[in-house]
Amino acid sequence: MICKSGLIWDSKMLFSRYVEDCGIPCEHITPHMIAAPFYRGRFAALIIPTGFANPAYSCLLPALKASSSRIRRFVSEGGHLLVFGAASEREDAYDWLPIRVRYHHDYGNRNLEFDPSHPCSALLEGHDTSNIECDGYFTDQEASVVASSCGKPVLVIQRVGDGEIVVTTVHEYPSRTFLKNFCSAPEETLF
Repeated sequence: MICKSGLIWDSKMLFSRYVEDCGIPCEHITPHMIAAPFYRGRFAALIIPTGFANPAYSCLLPALKASSSRIRRFVSEGGHLLVFGAASEREDAYDWLPIRVRYHHDYGNRNLEFDPSHPCSALLEGHDTSNIECDGYFTDQEASVVASSCGKPVLVIQRVGDGEIVVTTVHEYPSRTFLKNFCSAPEETLF
């Protein structure tokens, strides 16, 4: 098994240290790199942190939109994509994904209902799911709901081709167990 991730963000951030501390090699990928046609990274997983659509935090959204076909190909060919909350009320915050996702920004603590037997629920491991920070919820999604709060989805998953997309509004680092499994694959996928 190959274990390797790319963290897409404007500049280096503490989250990448957490990923590396989980035993996962993590490459920092800037918005300019993903939008550049000559960039060729190979990963098991790509991670996009919270706030990607809010210009106060990041300039990432235009690059994601410009790279939508590459993102679709990466996932379809076996890559894993983990996307956090947009932290923005933009209607088009997730329209670069190869699946339909609509989001409502509403930061606060929530009590989660979830299926603990679902492999993706490992993302929540080690957190108090009766009082966990989320930056919103999904109002419409073309994905299976893994966790919700008061009937509002906060963690969804969808297979696309040979890969999968996990989108969550949980505003906490995912568990080490989840990251280690999610960022592992039989082979790297070209982005």
